[in-house]
Amino acid sequence: MATQYPPPSKRQKRAQAEIAREQQDVDETIPDGTVRIRFVDQATGETGSIPVLTVPLSQASTKNLEILLNELKEQGDDRIPYRFFPDGAAEALGDSEDIYNALVKPGKVSAENEITLQYAPQAVFRVKAVSRCAAAVSGHGDNILAIQFSPADSSRMASGSGDKTVRVWDCDTGTPVHTLKGHTKWVLAVSYSPDGSLLASGGYDNQVRIWDPKTGKQLGGALTGHTNFITSLCWEPYHLQESNRPRVASSSKDGTVRIWDAIGGKTDFALTGHKSSVTCVKWGGTGRIYTSSHDKTIKVWNAATETLLHTLSGHAHWVNHLALSTDFVLRTAYHDHTRKPPATTEEKLAKAKARFEKAATIGGEIVERLATASEDCTIFLWTPLTSNKPVTRMTGHQKQINQVSFSPDGTLLASAAWDNHVKVWSARDGKFLFTLRAHVGPVYMTSFSADSRLLASCSKDTTLKVWDMRTGKLKEDLPGHKDQVFALDWSPDGERVGSGGADKQVRIWRN
Repeated sequence: MATQYPPPSKRQKRAQAEIAREQQDVDETIPDGTVRIRFVDQATGETGSIPVLTVPLSQASTKNLEILLNELKEQGDDRIPYRFFPDGAAEALGDSEDIYNALVKPGKVSAENEITLQYAPQAVFRVKAVSRCAAAVSGHGDNILAIQFSPADSSRMASGSGDKTVRVWDCDTGTPVHTLKGHTKWVLAVSYSPDGSLLASGGYDNQVRIWDPKTGKQLGGALTGHTNFITSLCWEPYHLQESNRPRVASSSKDGTVRIWDAIGGKTDFALTGHKSSVTCVKWGGTGRIYTSSHDKTIKVWNAATETLLHTLSGHAHWVNHLALSTDFVLRTAYHDHTRKPPATTEEKLAKAKARFEKAATIGGEIVERLATASEDCTIFLWTPLTSNKPVTRMTGHQKQINQVSFSPDGTLLASAAWDNHVKVWSARDGKFLFTLRAHVGPVYMTSFSADSRLLASCSKDTTLKVWDMRTGKLKEDLPGHKDQVFALDWSPDGERVGSGGADKQVRIWRN
């Protein structure tokens, strides 16, 4: 038997942690020499007061450049993590890369010339990993099938259940605020409007209902028109809404998508064309509606003219879910991490539009990327505004894929599948990054934290798990549910995670 070394002592661990925190270990194989680096702010395109620096090649790693940039910007005490983009590149340098191996050795740049690095803060705020269950609230009489936080803050959360009710919870106290009764069968989908003033629910009874989450009253009657159950709901982006006329799209097993005037309570128009059940609907920030279906296609519609623009085909089996790279900003509209909503409607519209454009702009043009997950175990990445051919096809899952989601900053894509794994991909080009392995049952859903640094996943194995996106490692394991967990949401302000499942309990997690 091999000799077992004793585990490192406390002092050794402390010394290692000190070195790791101070600076990165440097690769011995990098030759001597220096390189001139110019830092440019990606947002403004200017260098500002930062001089062009001469940095030893052996020390020019991403982490050391980050420490250097923070010191130059005089924010050494409260370091902001940055991403560095080589001039003209869409992909940032990895967290463990260095200038020599990433740029000089492959011949992308010459060490003789000045290297321009564009820097962008990873996120201006930091979300802490949830680590404990703050509340486990009973109340629903059947499986919880859908959960969503209000976009305004994490103190309100809605859940839809097999007991035919929607409940609105106060997450500060862990108590129910309202029980919304009206559906006659299971509630399958709940969705808050982007400004947080309305709540839509859709169920197995073929109906969509609109509620006021503050009073718990239903607005008007049930919205009827579908001839089969509702599979998903999506609100019109705030910056596209006509004033006082928010609209919501519902997709159904009957193969149609209906757009409803939420206040007026009637169908605006219906989109028909899919030959089978429509599984998911998303309303993009440029006025496009995207729908995925069991007929193996994804259709792109123009909401203004109510017409079909493209049919995206390529999947070999049902398309289960789709995600937009701008989902997060469209869901939260003008609510951001400052938690100070603008005062007037004009300012709210302007802020919602500006946030969408900032999230969707790549290289000066608006690009909305679409990811589609299918029963054929693959994911396709599309840029439907410019092309109806896929950017790439992502393979690797061994079984059907349940759900895909983009990170709020639009750089990562996570997919959850029946093979017990979550896979993380680069959202720019679909490059595989890592597999998150720890669940021992099918993974139903994932949700990113608002700063894109953490990912939560829920599974049939009754647990939630929180992953660190920088390393691809497990950060927190959250057991607690007594049966499989179907629904999960990370609040847009990053404070809490809500989950629900077959044990009929809503659990609220925080750090």
